[in-house]
Amino acid sequence: MRPEERDPAFLWDMIQAARAIVEFTDNVTLEKFLAVGRDREMTRLAVERGLEILGEAARRVSSPFRDRHPEIHWKEIIGLRNVLSHQYDMVNYQEIYGIVREQIPELITQLEPLVPPPPQIDDEI
Repeated sequence: MRPEERDPAFLWDMIQAARAIVEFTDNVTLEKFLAVGRDREMTRLAVERGLEILGEAARRVSSPFRDRHPEIHWKEIIGLRNVLSHQYDMVNYQEIYGIVREQIPELITQLEPLVPPPPQIDDEI
């Protein structure tokens, strides 16, 4: 299978991760997101994991596809994943919250039209 043939699966992974991130932070204010406590820590860890998946899936999208869609900030998405994975002690949760609130919903809107519809299944078998 050529790398380009796998792009729809990786794009779908990106959309799913982004939707989960939005769901995890629904009705969560910045103050709640930054607060100390087990529930808030679980939310932050879930968001981090979603961002890691988002970045890894973006990295796996073929270069030709990424080149055709410069409106997606591929380098930044992948770079954030690398920070979360390798420089986890330097994560700024206020910046993460801003990304989640301002950029992730926009990213979903940009990605959804890029995923081809699923194949039609013939019900007459």
